Amino acid sequence: MSHDLFEAARAAMAFAHAPYSKFPVGAAIRAEDGKIYAGANIENLSFPQGWCAEPTAISHMIMAGNKTIVEMAVIAEKLPLCPPCGGCRQKIAEFATAKTPIYLCDETGVKKTMTMDELLPHSFATDVLG
Repeated sequence: MSHDLFEAARAAMAFAHAPYSKFPVGAAIRAEDGKIYAGANIENLSFPQGWCAEPTAISHMIMAGNKTIVEMAVIAEKLPLCPPCGGCRQKIAEFATAKTPIYLCDETGVKKTMTMDELLPHSFATDVLG
């Protein structure tokens, strides 16, 4: 089932706008409705301002009316098994659970699966603070 997320993340990476970092990234989410929402990193001249692939995918999911990340795939052109950055981990945690699988990919597919709890132990918990 994760293969379709890998394909969507890889396709999204092709749309990355990364003229400053030269580090294209793609991400894809399966939401609670079963649909896939993808995103790429988008930089601007005020580098490092801009946004990562993961929040781009999250914004597509939210704008479609969904609130839950069931699973997610991330791929970076120049770094196999690239995990989400620290800021993105907290953004993902807002819409995921501790057990949500995050698939880390290389150019051939999913190579490692981590849970949100493994990626972001001791995160701010939405149900406690929110």
